[in-house]
Amino acid sequence: MGCYMRKYLLLSVLHILFATSVAHAGSDKSKVYSIGIVPQFEIRHLRKIWNPILELIEKNTGYRLELKGSPNIKDFGKELKAGNFDFAYMNPYHFILANKAQGYIPLIRDNGRELQGIIVIKKDSPITSIKELNGKKVAFPSPNALGASLLIRSHLKNKFNININPVYVKTHSSVYLNVLLDQATAGGGIYKTLIKQGENIQASLRILHRTPMVSPHPIAAHPRVPLDVRNKIKETLLLLGENSVGQDLLAKIPIKKIGHASSSDYKAIESMNLDNFYAN
Repeated sequence: MGCYMRKYLLLSVLHILFATSVAHAGSDKSKVYSIGIVPQFEIRHLRKIWNPILELIEKNTGYRLELKGSPNIKDFGKELKAGNFDFAYMNPYHFILANKAQGYIPLIRDNGRELQGIIVIKKDSPITSIKELNGKKVAFPSPNALGASLLIRSHLKNKFNININPVYVKTHSSVYLNVLLDQATAGGGIYKTLIKQGENIQASLRILHRTPMVSPHPIAAHPRVPLDVRNKIKETLLLLGENSVGQDLLAKIPIKKIGHASSSDYKAIESMNLDNFYAN
């Protein structure tokens, strides 16, 4: 697509958003809502991904969403469980805990793919079987990252009876670097963060094993957020999925195909007994 056409599409999208903003924005226009983002990447990268989306939400609805960072996934989970975010993009197990503790309401999720944990090793590693990880050091972003940690650790223990030596390195990107630098034999991640790494990193790793799939991360709202505000923000997010400019923005999260989310989407996770592996 040429530069002129991309600019034309972007201007068209902004025109639509501005045209609807008058109808949506009202006395609450100055209200600022917090949004927590699970720290799969470091905060500067998260802001680069999310700020353009949050700016479009404000233009369309009149409501400002301010990104509230967390230093690591464990602290994010604590803040979420305490209800410190008005909106949040979270992993599915975090949603179950936050829903029980605070009543968080799912708004949207990626309907184009499911969440699956992956175990990566160096491309030239001699390991060929998952059972060879028994007793080995395996890097994870945190104890409570669902796809990149909880699903993998429970899967290794419950299905293969493998005992590993887990090390927690805060982010998905750090997991992949730890494997490449031989600080860990293997690492836990998810495919959508692996493909966000540089080409040299992707080319130096290979996927050894994949876990069963579950519904992916939702964006959810705390019940204190008024219903009309939740609906307007949900409508704007869904609108982004209807044009190429918005789809490009969502792909950076990454969300392949944005769609509605409901609590029932995450019932299967409740039956996995992940509590034994969750760090309070």
